[in-house]
Amino acid sequence: MLNYRHLHYFWVVTKEGGFARAAERLDMAVQTISAQVRDLEKSLGHQLLKPSGRGVVLTDAGQAAFARAEEIFRLGQSIPDEVRGAANSQVARLAVGLSDGISKLAAHALLEPVLGTPNLRLVCHEGEFEQLLGELALHHLDLVLAGQAAPRNPNLRLTSERLVDSPVDWYGPAALVRKGERDRFPQALDDLPVLLPTGHSALRSTLDHWFETQGLHPHIVGEFEDSALLAVFAARGLGVFPVSRLGAGDVGLMRGLRLLGSSDGVREEIHAIRSRRGEHHPLVMRVLAGARSGR
Repeated sequence: MLNYRHLHYFWVVTKEGGFARAAERLDMAVQTISAQVRDLEKSLGHQLLKPSGRGVVLTDAGQAAFARAEEIFRLGQSIPDEVRGAANSQVARLAVGLSDGISKLAAHALLEPVLGTPNLRLVCHEGEFEQLLGELALHHLDLVLAGQAAPRNPNLRLTSERLVDSPVDWYGPAALVRKGERDRFPQALDDLPVLLPTGHSALRSTLDHWFETQGLHPHIVGEFEDSALLAVFAARGLGVFPVSRLGAGDVGLMRGLRLLGSSDGVREEIHAIRSRRGEHHPLVMRVLAGARSGR
């Protein structure tokens, strides 16, 4: 087992640049700290520090150990505040997983009903669908928003609900979206620079099929996993892009963009997936209630 007290002494020595300054900071004898660090090196089997002038510097092994020590003690410093907040019920925590490829603009709109919660601590993780389901099953997440429903697996004990079934519109900057282009939509997409979600998105495959049925061959100049980032690049003039109507309601991120047209028959779905415990989470219930009322 790693001795975390020895690791802490090593961390302080590194931060202070030498044993003498570390001893002064810790109010301990230099010999005591030096002996503890040597014990740590013995337990790890590698030298972590080497003399340099009047101080010490890290070896390659020491750099690896110090990087992890930084993470450990940075997290440790946050524990008292988190424990105090939890004990006083001051923090309303909601951990949400966002599956790769879903519209972040739409996800923001779905989470909007809880954003005004006093003392809210919203934690958003983005990742692969299967990975997020595993985190949800282990109760590391309270809710997953994804472009597909959870698979039928009695071992996971997850439930799904489709929250969004939204039409998809096209927007772009004023320099590209003129009346002539709007009148020629969707054929105008063959003559305009186009920004699309990447293949991670369920919407992308739907759009590719729509292009084929419409006989379109758009000039794709950019592909993005994050729809919010896509909107930023579009607003700066890079191209036109598709977004669900729900996501287009985010005026702050859509400012400066004009409606080009609507992809008839193309819709984006977002499913809410939760564990049995998540069914009773008050903030999860508020997100679901807000989505249901907006249908």
